[in-house]
Amino acid sequence: MKNKAKASLRLVHRKLLRWYETSGRPLPWRKTRNPYKILVSEIMLQQTQVSRVLQHYPRFIKKYPNFHSLSRVGVAEVLRAWRGLGYNNRAVRLLNLARTVDGLHEGILPRSIEHLRSLPGIGHYTAHAIACFAFGAKVPVVETNIGRVLARLFPSRQNVWETAGRILPPRRVFEWNQGLMDLGALICTPHLPDCGHCPLRDLCPTAHRVVRPAMKKRKEPGRNGIPNRIYRGKIIEVLRNRNGRGSIAAERLGSLIKPDFSVRDRIWLRGLLRSLEKDGLVRVGRWRGGVSVSFP
Repeated sequence: MKNKAKASLRLVHRKLLRWYETSGRPLPWRKTRNPYKILVSEIMLQQTQVSRVLQHYPRFIKKYPNFHSLSRVGVAEVLRAWRGLGYNNRAVRLLNLARTVDGLHEGILPRSIEHLRSLPGIGHYTAHAIACFAFGAKVPVVETNIGRVLARLFPSRQNVWETAGRILPPRRVFEWNQGLMDLGALICTPHLPDCGHCPLRDLCPTAHRVVRPAMKKRKEPGRNGIPNRIYRGKIIEVLRNRNGRGSIAAERLGSLIKPDFSVRDRIWLRGLLRSLEKDGLVRVGRWRGGVSVSFP
């Protein structure tokens, strides 16, 4: 890296870290280095708004303060505790991970990225996030917000993870990664970035040039105009509200999630139940000559 580029990068580091000191979000999972608590926050934040996670995270941590306490419960209980967060298969993945860590690692997460990635439910991003935020490793972290910031700040670079690794500051990597994340969430937003208030506006080659792309509405599989993911959530909610009172007939379940349920919906419902069973969220069995559904 040439001297001019190095000086420019040092200025980026300085400006972003200074901005983070005064404008970073005071999120509770940033006030701990407990690997379990950071992992829970990362799983909850996948595809869920921060505002919603802020409501549920403290209650979940209070109820299950460590891997051991979480590993001892069943799927039904953890799904009830997960209520309101959506994407319920994340709760099952977290439960399976807790059982693995408690059983094979004595309740202690390994520190290296390679060992973290060998655990069920931990991918590339989550391994890097835990290594940095819990263990202080000097590694890049790239999620949606950070990726967008780096793509705009370094538009000629193709591999965003490689870019993130090359531009890490020599110190304060935790604050740097969190600062990039907050910059993307609060200012460098997808469609209407607030370039006028960005601390890096004088250093960003795309400042004030971002054009809002035409949004293509993605068609999701569903029934009567309602996506299947909504019906999947309704099925889990019906089972939650039964509070463990055994199985429910599939036909009855169908009428509860879709008031106009008919024989024409049976094949569609069976497909939903198969997908939920594959994800470990429900158990499908036989009852009184028909199909029954319950938590595993």
